[in-house]
Amino acid sequence: MAKTAKKAAKKAAKKSAKKAAKKAAPKKAAKKAAPKKAAKKAPKKAAKRKPNAAFMVPLTPSAALSEVIGTKAIPRTEIIKKIWDYIKKNNLQDKKNRRMINGDVKLKAIFGGKDQISMFELAKVVNKHVK
Repeated sequence: MAKTAKKAAKKAAKKSAKKAAKKAAPKKAAKKAAPKKAAKKAPKKAAKRKPNAAFMVPLTPSAALSEVIGTKAIPRTEIIKKIWDYIKKNNLQDKKNRRMINGDVKLKAIFGGKDQISMFELAKVVNKHVK
């Protein structure tokens, strides 16, 4: 047992010596990189976003949809805008849950007979009424 106690003592002494050496050793001086001079770049002009061509294709509305937005073929984005204008004009957005749209006589035909749909379903419903 005396040998194992001596070995354990030596190991402990070596560990403490290593820790002390680490603490006492001077830290390497971190090399500070010279600040890079920023190359003068011409200011970037804000690139004007181009709309996706698929959204800009004129679509012909169905008879039910044309009662709300008109008969003229217009892009999908304009169709959604006109429907929202109709909803706001006729105060059809639900008071308690602003995400829900209440249907009047014209909109129920578009909604497939439902009294109320979510605003997230609106694009899906419109898709069934355009060509």
